[in-house]
Amino acid sequence: MDEAEQRQLARDSLFVMADLRLDGSDEEHRIKVRNLSSGGMMGEGSVRVKRGAMLQVHIRNIGWVEGSIAWVQDDRFGIAFYEDIDPKIARAPAAPGEHSPRFTRPPLPDLGRSGVVRKV
Repeated sequence: MDEAEQRQLARDSLFVMADLRLDGSDEEHRIKVRNLSSGGMMGEGSVRVKRGAMLQVHIRNIGWVEGSIAWVQDDRFGIAFYEDIDPKIARAPAAPGEHSPRFTRPPLPDLGRSGVVRKV
């Protein structure tokens, strides 16, 4: 197996959202994570980035990860992390309280057989 094939196997395709912050700015940009590996990721979004730009990306269940832009093509770009991460952690269900729904729908009333609302 050559290096390109091994690289492809090490990537995890997924679709989650992340926040990206370019170095020197407090502004956060919402991006899509298209694939993720221990050493980097492919992102997609309307944020304009340049190759070599330093940044931080907030990945679900992992937190802020530092890296730099490795390549750019249209609205997609590669990010090389400065330190390896465990990409399986990002696939796990969101940590309690993180991205939880802000509201829940109240339960429907019990109509019973007669179609009249019964107090439970």
